[in-house]
Amino acid sequence: MTPSAKATHTLPRRVSIREVGLRDGLQSISAVMPTAHKLQWIRQAYDAGQREIEVGSFVPARLLPQLADTAELVAFAKTLPGLVASVLVPNLKGAERAIESGAHHMLVPLSASHAHSLANLRKTPDEVVAEIGRIRAARDASGSTIGIEVGMSTAFGCTLQGRVEPAEVLRLLQAVLDAGADRVGLADTVGYADPAMVQHLFEAAFTVAGDKLACGHFHDTRGMGVANVYAALQTGISRFDACLAGIGGCPHAPGASGNVASEDLAYMFASMGIETGIDFDKLMALRGQVAGWLEGETLHGTLWRAGLPKTMRLAPAAAPALA
Repeated sequence: MTPSAKATHTLPRRVSIREVGLRDGLQSISAVMPTAHKLQWIRQAYDAGQREIEVGSFVPARLLPQLADTAELVAFAKTLPGLVASVLVPNLKGAERAIESGAHHMLVPLSASHAHSLANLRKTPDEVVAEIGRIRAARDASGSTIGIEVGMSTAFGCTLQGRVEPAEVLRLLQAVLDAGADRVGLADTVGYADPAMVQHLFEAAFTVAGDKLACGHFHDTRGMGVANVYAALQTGISRFDACLAGIGGCPHAPGASGNVASEDLAYMFASMGIETGIDFDKLMALRGQVAGWLEGETLHGTLWRAGLPKTMRLAPAAAPALA
C-alpha cells in the first residue's frame, strides 16, 4: 500500500518540523542578524526539542550578507547531539562548500516554473537538473555522506508564470531522482495552493518518488498554510518546513507573509495528538527572543496572540531519543 493510500485512514503518530527561519526567514530581511544571536537561536531551538534546522545557505556573501556566517553555524550545530544541520545550495560551488562544512543535508532548489527558475537561478529547470547530477558526482567523489535533497519550488503555481502543470512537476521529480537526488519535497513558494491541490499533487508525486518524497514546504501567503500542511499530512508526509514567527517570503510575491509558522504547526500537531518533541513554553520563549532581535520587522503566526487554550495544558515534551 502506498503512503497516500494509508493516509486516508491513519495519520502519522509523529512528525518532524524542520526550522528554516535562519535561512528562508532571514534571507528576506534586510537587517543582518549578528552571529551570536543566530547561535543562541540554534541552541534555544535545540533546547525546545527541535532536531532539524536549516542553518543557512552557501551563497556569495555579496548577494546575501545575512547568510555569510553559515559555515560557523554548521560547525556549532554539529556540536549538539542528534541535531541535523541542513543548508541550502544553489549550485555546484555552494555544494562544494556544504561538503567541506560537514553539514548533514544540502537542499538544492529547483523551480518547476520556468519563469521563476530563470528569475531566481538564471537557469532553466533542466539546466538545474544537470547541475544536480554534477553535485551528486562531486559528493560521491569526495566520500562525503551529506544528503542531497531537492526542493521543488513553485510546484503549485507561480507569480511570474501563473499555472504550473502538474505533469511538469512530476517530470522534473523523476529527472532529479535520475540525476542522483536522495530525496525530494514539494514547495508552495508563493502561496498558490489549496488543500485539494496539495492532496492531488502529493498523491501523484508519491507514485513517482515513493518514500523519497520526504518534505512539504508551505507559505501562508493567503492564509492556507496550516490547511495545506494538514492536506499533505493526510497523504503520508510527516516532515515539514516552517519558520518561527512566520518570517520569510519570496521576492516574487511582494507583500506576502512568509512560511507557515513553526509554533502554529507545533500546536496543530499537539492538538491532534501527533508527537513533535517540541516544548511549547521554550518554543514561545524563543519566538519572543527572535521578535526582539527583529524589532520593526513584520512577524506572522497566530498562536502567539492567544496562547494555548485553557483546555490544553501540555506537559513539556520529551526530546526524541538519540540514535
